[in-house]
Amino acid sequence: MKKLALHWKILIGMVLGVVFGLIMTSVSGGEDFVTDWIAPIGTIFVKMLKLIAVPLILASLIKGISDLKDISKFRSMGLKTIVIYVLTTVIAITIGLGLVNVIKPGEGITQETVQVLKDKYSETDKAATIISNAKKTKDAGPLKFLEDMVPDNAVAAMSNNKLMLQVIFFAIFLGICMLLIGEEQAKPLKDFFDSLNEVVLKMVDLIMLTAPYAVFALLANVIVSADDPDILLALMRYAGVVVLGLFLMIVFYMTIVSVYAKKSPFWFLKQISPAQLLAFSTSSSAATLPVTMERVEEHIGVDKEVSSFVLPVGATINMDGTSLYQGVAAVFIMQVLWPEGLVFSNQLVIILTALLASIGSAAVPGAGMVMLVIVLEAVGFPSDLLPIALALIFAVDRPLDMCRTTVNVTGDATVSTIIAKSEGKLGNPKVKNWDDNYEAVK
Repeated sequence: MKKLALHWKILIGMVLGVVFGLIMTSVSGGEDFVTDWIAPIGTIFVKMLKLIAVPLILASLIKGISDLKDISKFRSMGLKTIVIYVLTTVIAITIGLGLVNVIKPGEGITQETVQVLKDKYSETDKAATIISNAKKTKDAGPLKFLEDMVPDNAVAAMSNNKLMLQVIFFAIFLGICMLLIGEEQAKPLKDFFDSLNEVVLKMVDLIMLTAPYAVFALLANVIVSADDPDILLALMRYAGVVVLGLFLMIVFYMTIVSVYAKKSPFWFLKQISPAQLLAFSTSSSAATLPVTMERVEEHIGVDKEVSSFVLPVGATINMDGTSLYQGVAAVFIMQVLWPEGLVFSNQLVIILTALLASIGSAAVPGAGMVMLVIVLEAVGFPSDLLPIALALIFAVDRPLDMCRTTVNVTGDATVSTIIAKSEGKLGNPKVKNWDDNYEAVK
């Protein structure tokens, strides 16, 4: 009997999680049961993925660079990566702005709904924290994001998943220096990182065995902790515009994969679907990164030289889904609260600011909402309305966060495939299973 593919197992887990969550919302004490006994399973799974993220980036990036025979290839690959990430982000924002201006979801929101949202969310600590973080980011110098990339303590950087760019910087620096001292002297260290890379990838395989159960727990918890259904319904038109825009970005990615990489888009989606489903369940590109790297390398055939650089950088600074969301959310808020600000020049400012904010806010907690505040302030949105603006979209932020994270991960995988194709590093998939060596050690 043929084994059920992993992505089908995860999908079944997601569906059962949603059904179970809906049942628990109608059972007395159901929400507490899910919170106490089900949610921790998902939390442990996410922690395990985050646990191996830094060792995987460190090992794979150093291995990828130290395998290079020509250091100029790394410079070429790095430049292509940044340029393509910027272009896809601009396209994402433009798609979002185009849809929100045509569909005008803000015109369907009544003042009564605005008042309900204002009463429920605008005075919360969450809104104040987001506005405070946005102010700190905005007040920072123009080169602050470059300054933040360089660690003053490599060990401290590796102890915090939010400092992923610093880990990437250290790994690149170390890998280049290994090339410069010569193959013979670098061999002991290279062998260590090669071995570490294989061990961490095997950890990914083992962790993924629990993925269907984990997404069941994560989705059940999302359902029982969801906001007022009436408020969600009122914001459905706005959420629909965001989801439509994200779907069009997926179509755009698949077109590139088909035309440039000469790969079937359906085959491509099938190979990365476990990473997409985990991104949807966890709402975290960083937590999904180990799985994304494993799927792109083993199931699509992208060489480690490419994936080990492109994917960690993408998980940190490439926010296509989030940037598209910024454009839609900003114009939606203006349609409801500040219609006089809807002029063409402000739309151009939104594109530029959302692009810059997506890079500058990479290491900021709750980056999506922080970016939105920065974008709104850039167009002159009244500061006294900011808490109300955030309240307007808080209710549907979690499900939309799940969707935009899925697009972010898909974009990272697409760009890594494109870069690999352009560098002649796109080969045949070589799938490894968790039990490849089990017979020898059992």
